[in-house]
Amino acid sequence: MFEVRQTGDDRVLLVGKLDASQVQAARDVLGQLKKSCIVDFGELEYISSAGLGVLLGAQKRLGEAGASLKLVNMNRHIREIFRMAGFDHIFEIE
Repeated sequence: MFEVRQTGDDRVLLVGKLDASQVQAARDVLGQLKKSCIVDFGELEYISSAGLGVLLGAQKRLGEAGASLKLVNMNRHIREIFRMAGFDHIFEIE
């Protein structure tokens, strides 16, 4: 199960497991962002490489407009995935 929703103008909540079968749902929400945004991982249990790709695409698109994603509330496992992929140098992570 996966859910992605905007909880305000500048915040997106990810819930469940973001894998290849859920990429389009994430892309639909993240693709609508026009300004800097906080992505809350507090309820995300798992992210696949496909999910990482969606976030990277959104970050690149926003970066071209002078905006960015800030990632918060990651569990230890997901934070380690981001570190191993080098994404801790691409995203602001709290």
